[in-house]
Order: sequence, then structure tokens, then C-alpha cells
Amino acid sequence: MAAARIYKPAKTAMQSGRAKTKKWMLDFEPASARRIEPLMGWTSSGDMNSQVTLRFDSKEEAIAYAERLGLDYRVFEPRSPRRSIKAYADNFKYGRQELWTH
Repeated sequence: MAAARIYKPAKTAMQSGRAKTKKWMLDFEPASARRIEPLMGWTSSGDMNSQVTLRFDSKEEAIAYAERLGLDYRVFEPRSPRRSIKAYADNFKYGRQELWTH
């Protein structure tokens, strides 16, 4: 039985925006270990599901798809962002609560 992961991807360190982080993804966990091809040293796998990644608009759609196909699945909930987004102008606003730190 194939196992699947359902998650919402995190933004990469090279991104400043939130592109490609809105949709839920379903991909398959590896069914077998990768092996090293002796001549060239490349890694390969006979598992074709490892190349499949599906995108869904919502978590419920991804779960319904996995249940319809009879897949075992695990859902990984996204973590909340650690920092709040502030504008540069907030450093100079009149009712500022924090101390000036220059």
C-alpha cells in the first residue's frame, strides 16, 4: 500500500514572497531505497510514484483524493510564521510603544 504525505510547502530561503506556498501538496513516500548506479554513480529508484507531486487548492481536496484511491496518508499542518510583517514607516509613527533603539 502506498503512503502519501499531504502538506503545505514552506517558502524557500531564496524567496521574499509567498509564491507557490498557497496550495496543498500530495506526494508519495519512497517505497524502496535508492541505489547507486555503478558506472556513473547516479542514484536511481524503481519507484515511479516518487516522481509524482499533486497540487490541491485545499487540504480537504487532498484528503478526499487519498481516501478515494485508498492511500495511507499523513497530514502535516503548516507552522505559523515566527515574525510579524511590519512596515518601515512604523519606526516613525506618532503612537510608537517601543523605545527608539539607534
